[in-house]
Amino acid sequence: MALVLIIILVLIVAVLVIYNISIHKRLNEFNNIQDRLSNLGVLQKFMDTIGEDMLVEEKIAKINQMLIDNFDIKYSTIVVFDGAEYVIKATNVSEKHWETMKNLHNDDMFKDSITSAIPKYVTINKESERLSYQKEEMGRAKSAMFFPMYIDNIYYGYWIIEHGTMHAFDNIDTSILGVIKDNIISVLKSTNYQNTIENIYRIDKTTGLKSAEYLYGKGQLEINKYAQSAIGMFQIINIEEINEKFGRNIGTEMIIQVCNEVKKHISSDYLFVRYMGPKFVVCFLGNEQETISDFVVEIKEKIESNVKIKIIKNNKAIYAKAKTNFVFATYYKGTGLEEVLKKLEEYLDTANKKESNINYI
Repeated sequence: MALVLIIILVLIVAVLVIYNISIHKRLNEFNNIQDRLSNLGVLQKFMDTIGEDMLVEEKIAKINQMLIDNFDIKYSTIVVFDGAEYVIKATNVSEKHWETMKNLHNDDMFKDSITSAIPKYVTINKESERLSYQKEEMGRAKSAMFFPMYIDNIYYGYWIIEHGTMHAFDNIDTSILGVIKDNIISVLKSTNYQNTIENIYRIDKTTGLKSAEYLYGKGQLEINKYAQSAIGMFQIINIEEINEKFGRNIGTEMIIQVCNEVKKHISSDYLFVRYMGPKFVVCFLGNEQETISDFVVEIKEKIESNVKIKIIKNNKAIYAKAKTNFVFATYYKGTGLEEVLKKLEEYLDTANKKESNINYI
């Protein structure tokens, strides 16, 4: 009888053990699912950032901070090769270590990783050791994972994550990290065009104003901080006549003086660019057309009364004066800025050559 009870108790214990193992397995599976769902949520935020109105550098920095905040990462650094040199696009590592971080491609530890396009995990086993790429930063990082990045099979740079403890990444979900790396590459690839637009503008040597390209990159980010803005384009309508009558040097001087006169009267918070030739654009950020009408009348009057260039001809003083034609439209956030500017330019190009007015379309 006692033997039967012992056997029954053993069976009960065995069943409980099997049940506990099953429950533990299910809990682990549930936690893994939860972790993956959480990671997918981070990746969604990651992709949402791409579409936000901010500079490319700000997008990459925001994404890098997301990685640090949501994963067990102490340091995260994204480095790209821009065709001339390696550039740190985002990092939370102290600036004194930047030179080391942007030269990891020269370290023997990571050269094979770059050549093979296979991530490299390194760690130390003793507190007295240090990772080979560390110079004067003893103890800052004791584990690191290095991910080479390729865009369309062309090496583009690398992403490295670090931790202050040994073997920190032994159990990290490498599949998720692989997806994150691919998303970093997608962000870099998708923002290449934006980065080009942001930096393609130049400073006009004659006037010191930014060129028209500025409006489509960094300028548009400023404009889009407001629901709507009044955008105007004006043209010096008699510049050809001045060039023919007095010479191009007087025409150039006229353009300079007109720009200086406008600069004196508009706020530095507004955008003022040289659009093309004798055409200029003024963006009154956050203003409606009605609120700037009197101010524009004043600017036009100041240009045409204050800007004049004295020329001595046949021992007589004559003056070259500017005549302008203004046209304004309303830009609404999220709509096509290029369409608004095209409409303004078309108006000036098709207007009567002698028209000197302020128009609202």
